[in-house]
Amino acid sequence: MCGIAGWVSFDRDLTRHRADLDAMAATMACRGPDAEGIRLDRHAALGHRRLAVIDIEGGSQPMEVHSDDGAVTITYSGEVYNFAELRGELRSRGHRFRTQSDTEVVLHGYLEWEEAVAERLNGMFAFAVWDARAEKLVMIRDRLGVKPLYFSGTDDGVLFGSEPKAILAHSLADRAVDLDGLRELVSFTQTPGAVVWCGMREVVPGGVVTVDRGGLRERRYWTLPTRAHTDDRQTTIATVRTLLEDVVDRQLVSDVPRCTLLSGGLDSSAITALAAARLRERGERVRSFAVDFVGRDDDFVADDLRPTSDGPYAREVAAHVGSRHEAIVLNHAALADPAVRRAVITARDSPLSLGDMDASLYLLFQAIREHSTVALSGESADEVFGGYSWFHQPEARAADTFPWMAVFVSGARAQVSDRFNADITAALDLPSYIRDRYADAVLEVGRGEGETDHEMRMRVICYLHLTRFVRMLLERKDRISMAVGLEVRVPFCDHRLVEYVYNTPWSMKAFDGREKSLLRAATADLLPPSVLKRAKAPYPATLDPLYTDALLQQCKELVATDDPVFELVDRGWLGEITQHDPGTMPIDVRNGMERVLDLSTWLDIYRPELRLH
Repeated sequence: MCGIAGWVSFDRDLTRHRADLDAMAATMACRGPDAEGIRLDRHAALGHRRLAVIDIEGGSQPMEVHSDDGAVTITYSGEVYNFAELRGELRSRGHRFRTQSDTEVVLHGYLEWEEAVAERLNGMFAFAVWDARAEKLVMIRDRLGVKPLYFSGTDDGVLFGSEPKAILAHSLADRAVDLDGLRELVSFTQTPGAVVWCGMREVVPGGVVTVDRGGLRERRYWTLPTRAHTDDRQTTIATVRTLLEDVVDRQLVSDVPRCTLLSGGLDSSAITALAAARLRERGERVRSFAVDFVGRDDDFVADDLRPTSDGPYAREVAAHVGSRHEAIVLNHAALADPAVRRAVITARDSPLSLGDMDASLYLLFQAIREHSTVALSGESADEVFGGYSWFHQPEARAADTFPWMAVFVSGARAQVSDRFNADITAALDLPSYIRDRYADAVLEVGRGEGETDHEMRMRVICYLHLTRFVRMLLERKDRISMAVGLEVRVPFCDHRLVEYVYNTPWSMKAFDGREKSLLRAATADLLPPSVLKRAKAPYPATLDPLYTDALLQQCKELVATDDPVFELVDRGWLGEITQHDPGTMPIDVRNGMERVLDLSTWLDIYRPELRLH
């Protein structure tokens, strides 16, 4: 896992612009703390920051292959889990390798198949290849968009990087945000390709971007396919299990210490149990980590969103599978620390985080990094297997909008309306923006042959989650983990598993009347009965009123200043909030405070030009 950056310019000699690439690559230092590399060609400059995971000694980048026609150079981020098989195939075709790295396999794969190499890769990846033979840059991203890659066209080429901050470090970048960028931030729609910064785009999941003297072109090598599912229930369950075993086995490959993230929910418990079983065969013991809060077991109060606390279940699973388990226990002061907020906002390049849930994730990953470099996560199982409550709520399924918006829209709109001043709220016109983005997304879905209207509707809902909602979570997980140099792998995003389960009829996905029926059945023999019966609980949030009180004090200080945030936010609204009793403050009001503090921090870090009129 690494950070990449680069600049292609057909009207400049980039061998004279080392300082520009150094500045871009420096922003990726957290993603790649182990090594730095720069390659300068006349019209292309590639930068790389390395987190060494596979072939510690031999995997340095950017990596080149020379020929009589010119060099082909790659700067690469991610992991390709089938690199050993591909290396064998390429060797049979005459390729010779100097290292044991997956990077070199991808590079030789490009030499053999050019852009079509993407279709042969299993993994999470984002990379750029400068092909000097044709003076062409090729940027490729994995199918689900686990690894990020952004680009911004220039008058004579392109800037690119793993994160927007790499592009923004260049003087040619436009450090401006317009209304569409702000809409994308607060609408929870995650439109493929859209970025908050003017003129910047992301390489879409499953996408290829090519840049040469003829211009910039985008295409997709993969979209979520619609296929007939002919397996019966037992065969489907068995296939899911076989796929999961293969995926976890592949994703355990590492030359550095690895662990699992274990909350005690079905998803993380399944991954931990599968990893434990595989490592046990090798005479190894899996290590697992969880996040917890001071006094959580004593003051936990169940509600509709979080009916149970994670701690007891995580400990039970750890004992059941024999993992070396550790809970990272956090207090309110650490969660509310402005320095942690600043680190999270810098990591995400975004003015809106998930508040204490992002702070705790950052602190969790920071603690894990002292022991492990790679962590396997249960992220994305809810999107793949249908785990959210709104998958099963008739009113949410029938709503003519994104299902998660049908559940949270009233509170979300109220928060946006209150958070921003009246002029900004009117200019945003979020209802229209959300309606348009939803209509665009639905048009992408292919109908299965003979599907009933109900099955088609559930296919649409699954598609929306796999192409929109999951992207928000994957981006969060990638940015916060890489901010501390931790590689988080997501087995449930293996495209083979995603395609298979996506095309399984909804009646089979919910055959026992519960969420994630297939996953539960496929892993039932691995887990304690209590975990199999446990109702879904999302990532934990602190309930400590001392945390809320710390936010109140920070907001009181903010209200008394001339902070630029009040060009957007209603100062009177925030001042009124600060009069609340922290012990009785509603969670949505607390969330509003967190968002304003986020926005203030982002404006201070990035100093964007706001083009909102």
